Amino acid sequence: MRPDTPAENVDHPTEAARLERTAGLYPEDAEALLLQAAAHRELSGDRPAATALYDRLLASSHPLENPHLVRALKASNLWEYGHEAEARAIIDGVRAAGPRDPAAWVIVAEALEQHDELQAAQETFSEGATLLIAGEAQPPQSTHALLFGRHRVRRMLGAAHDDWDLLADTLHNLPVSLDELHDPKRVWSLGSDNPAELQAEISRLRAELGAFRQALSRPFPVAVLHWPKEELTELLAAYPTLETEYPSHEEHLATTERSLRELAASGTPNLGIVTGTVPSYEAFAASEASSPSDPALLPQYATTLAARGRARQWPPQHGTACWCGSDAPYETCHGGEA
Repeated sequence: MRPDTPAENVDHPTEAARLERTAGLYPEDAEALLLQAAAHRELSGDRPAATALYDRLLASSHPLENPHLVRALKASNLWEYGHEAEARAIIDGVRAAGPRDPAAWVIVAEALEQHDELQAAQETFSEGATLLIAGEAQPPQSTHALLFGRHRVRRMLGAAHDDWDLLADTLHNLPVSLDELHDPKRVWSLGSDNPAELQAEISRLRAELGAFRQALSRPFPVAVLHWPKEELTELLAAYPTLETEYPSHEEHLATTERSLRELAASGTPNLGIVTGTVPSYEAFAASEASSPSDPALLPQYATTLAARGRARQWPPQHGTACWCGSDAPYETCHGGEA
């Protein structure tokens, strides 16, 4: 659930510094950029610097999209370099707040798990699942990590499978089953003195890591620009020449979905959607010494937003809200169109 930060062949301090500079240039994207920078600081071993970035976000005058996730990451990082009491206090606060984002639940539960607080970790995973999954026959993709983590901790505790463990088994689609993946014997084998056992486990972990990285890899070489209705209205009022690109908001939404489907049909992988705002677009135009009324600037703006980590996967996962901003699941909204 942490920002994607490859651990190999990366100069983590340099990359963190680059992301921090970029966050200063684009304050509207600071949350995503500084979370990635903090992850690089953690990977470089500079955990106090990572904490400083989390504190910078929490003290920001700009409202955060996910303050509970920032607090959860801060707690996990603090515990890793000896600030257990503060970390526990933050974890208790996150649990009491009952965030609607599964990532915050996963981070605090994993922090407890990593410090051998297995019963507390199971309770935390269960609290998050009760809040976000209860009654869902097909829980959203974003909540699967809650069920997988809960399954893992319960296996470590020797608990018998319950309904949620069985649901986790059905949702897991990698070659290695959850029961094998979470077998406590595999965990203990990592401390074995037998070279053959260690080599066999290393081979299994490499295979699983490859599948896991592939599942998490979300590059967006092609991202299509989407304007919410209010933003498009403001854009066209300020730059009427763009009406040729956007005759109406309904047509814009239909064209966006159609373009993505055509790209997918042509074999283009890893498609994404970026959401534009007028202030951001005007700032981008100024940085390019161009006029916002120039239609040729629109695809460049979309590419830049994607490069700044603002792209979302298309099509959305089953059960998640449609990209257009409606509250309806994608499959019953634009995903249901012929």
